[in-house]
Amino acid sequence: MTDRNIRVEPVDGRAVEAQDVEIVERKGLGHPDSLCDGIAEHVSQALAREYLDRVGKVLHYNTDETQLVAGRSVPAFGGGEVVDPIYLLITGRATKEYEGTNIPAETIALRAAREYIQEQFPFIDFGTEVVVDVKLGEGSGDLQNVFGEDGTQIPMSNDTSFGVGHAPLTETERIVLETERQLNGRYSDDNPAVGQDIKVMGKRESDTIDVTVAVAAVDRFVADLDEYEAVMEGVQAFVTDLAAGYTDRSVRVHVNTADDYDAGSIYLTTTGTSAEQGDDGSVGRGNRSNGLITPNRSMSMEATSGKNPVNHIGKIYNLLSTEIARTVVAEVDDIREIRIRLLSQIGQPIDQPHVADANLVTVEGVDVGDIEAEVRAIIDAELENVTDITERVIDGELTTF
Repeated sequence: MTDRNIRVEPVDGRAVEAQDVEIVERKGLGHPDSLCDGIAEHVSQALAREYLDRVGKVLHYNTDETQLVAGRSVPAFGGGEVVDPIYLLITGRATKEYEGTNIPAETIALRAAREYIQEQFPFIDFGTEVVVDVKLGEGSGDLQNVFGEDGTQIPMSNDTSFGVGHAPLTETERIVLETERQLNGRYSDDNPAVGQDIKVMGKRESDTIDVTVAVAAVDRFVADLDEYEAVMEGVQAFVTDLAAGYTDRSVRVHVNTADDYDAGSIYLTTTGTSAEQGDDGSVGRGNRSNGLITPNRSMSMEATSGKNPVNHIGKIYNLLSTEIARTVVAEVDDIREIRIRLLSQIGQPIDQPHVADANLVTVEGVDVGDIEAEVRAIIDAELENVTDITERVIDGELTTF
């Protein structure tokens, strides 16, 4: 055991699962905010890999300021059109020259953005229905030095900031997370009328869970209003069955509650995302690094996507705290809930947080002191291997939104 500042103490209050009201949200893959998160992170990974290939290490960069300006479309049954394209601005900082080696950062970013959109959004035509601009400035000298270009093994923190993680997920959290993932996965593969812009809101009051789902329908796969209604009924049935696999509580599923069939007002899109018609987006305004927005939990407001994975605490500590929480719950018995908070100080080694704080709710009859040593040992080991997070992020193993 090292001399890291690790604290383990009980949570004040009840576990979230035991509280009377719980609210959970997930903005899906095609939500304008998530679209920005995805682009920023894909560009981040591409830059990191290019730096490694060209100079043998990841240089200073951040692409976490990506912005989306919505376009304008005219959706119609059987297929409409985008009349004003979606506009994406990838902005931030990047190292473009290192010891005589030039790195075309903006070209790399543009290529990565094109790859991401073509892979994830089959109904958006890159270059016509979405226009991407890249403006990456150079990083400041002091932050490049903090970044660790002196060759030290453990990078120095780029900021005084914190990250928060928790485990295990509640039933409501799991339902919300899996609803979007599966609708945007195997379900949409078989039902192409379901677009990528899916937002899920979960509300639990006592033992009743309401799941409200917003689904952007893709107009070319919907012939008329009756077919649209059938698509939404299919989504409702699928989510109802899915939720039953995660809870014995009563679940009510609501889909596209703003639709007015009599007035012909429905959620019909040409591209599968509301970004085509009035909904702007920004990195960091949506899901936290565990894929959820959880007002019953402590959260960091830092944007995780697009930040460099070497020393940017807004990325590393949010991901690491979540990994620590999951590991502790998996390896230590008698824990109902754990919250991990990691705080850094700028210029200090990232494996030596200013404090690593673990708050636990244990099962009845078990004191925190009974398992404190086990929890401390896991936190210490995870911090010792903090640089593993960098590798896993670059490899795409860890999701950031």
